[in-house]
Amino acid sequence: MEKQTTFLAGLMIMLSIVFGAFGAHALKEILEPAQLATFEVGVRYQGFLSMGVLFLSLSSQRMAFPMKGILWAMLIGMFLFSFSIYGLVLGRHFLASKAFAFLGPVTPIGGAISIISWCVFLFRLLKYGQQ
Repeated sequence: MEKQTTFLAGLMIMLSIVFGAFGAHALKEILEPAQLATFEVGVRYQGFLSMGVLFLSLSSQRMAFPMKGILWAMLIGMFLFSFSIYGLVLGRHFLASKAFAFLGPVTPIGGAISIISWCVFLFRLLKYGQQ
C-alpha cells in the first residue's frame, strides 16, 4: 500500500464531498447556472479520479510494477484539473476580475496529466500484469 497516496486520495474524496455540498447549497444561489455546472465538473472529476487513486493505492502491492510515480501523477493531474476550475469559477465571481485567468491553461494540462497517467497504468498493467 502507498500510504501517502492513500491518505491524499481519501482527503481529496472528502474534499470533493465538501465542495459538492458547498456548491449545491452555498453557491447555488450565488453563481449563474453555467458557472455552477462548471464548478460541478471539477467536483465530479475530483471524486472520480480520487476514488481511482484510492483503489489503486490500496491495490498497489498486487501490481508487478512500481505504482508510486503513477499514483502521484494521477493526484497531480486531478489537483491541477479540478482546483484550476474552482479558481476560475470562484475568482471570476467573487473577484469580478481576470486575476485567475492564468488558470485557464492549467485545466487542460491537469486533464492531460490525468489521462496520460491512466494510459501509463493500463500499458504497464498489460505489459507486466499483477503478482
